[in-house]
Amino acid sequence: MIQNLLGMKKTIQNRNPRENLIFALDIGNGREEIISWVDRLRRHVGMFKVGKEAFTLHGPELVRLIQEREGKVFLDLKFHDIPNTVAGASRAAVKLGVSMLNVHALGGKKMMAEAAVAVRRTAEETGTPKPLLLAVTVLTSLDDRDIKELGFTCSTSELALSLAKMAQDVGLSGVVASPQDIVPIRDACGQDFIIVSPAIRDAKASSHDDQKRIMSAREAIEKGADFLVVGRPIRLAENPIKAAEEMVEAISQGMSIRGLVNASPKNFRVRKGGIGQLV
Repeated sequence: MIQNLLGMKKTIQNRNPRENLIFALDIGNGREEIISWVDRLRRHVGMFKVGKEAFTLHGPELVRLIQEREGKVFLDLKFHDIPNTVAGASRAAVKLGVSMLNVHALGGKKMMAEAAVAVRRTAEETGTPKPLLLAVTVLTSLDDRDIKELGFTCSTSELALSLAKMAQDVGLSGVVASPQDIVPIRDACGQDFIIVSPAIRDAKASSHDDQKRIMSAREAIEKGADFLVVGRPIRLAENPIKAAEEMVEAISQGMSIRGLVNASPKNFRVRKGGIGQLV
């Protein structure tokens, strides 16, 4: 089941907080194990992220298997190539029926602009709901020292903000950005610009984790994130379903603080496919 998410800002007050949680299927094992996670969590999260590892191993068929289970897909391949190639890849993603896809903002303004045109035109031509097209700003595994080694003279936050503005200028729906970059991006790009944040961790996060610029789920939503991408904190938990529900509760608390929703996830009835309604 594919839903057009572009009206999200207008309907967020009626959304089940579960819809804002994206589970990262960053699992390099067999397809059966990946699908077992979809079956386990599809009524507890709003979307599944298919990244490079899973997609390289299992291809478009994995996306179709998730959709057959009425799961929505965030295709996280971070397209970064010459404009013509990225436009073609974006067209292919739309035809797969994904709900969300991304390009890397450092591919440049022309690349992002052509991807945006390709997504819009392909959705119109095929009658497919237009997915959210996001720009990845600065990877959450990089900090100020890392980007200085790459030749940048600004901070990670300054670079992320500049790339977010560029993405908005050429018609992208939003960005994937560190939770630490949410506030300046929200202030500069407005309330209708989508912010998806990975690197969601709590105080017990392992010191060996490769994520550097992290934040809790509640704080990230409170500061202005729209969707959170969570993988290891759920997958490695002793009780993954309980961990997912705790994330949903934290999202609900953050939304309440922002004045976006007055409902706890307990006040939603989960229908087939994981879509909730107030009861």
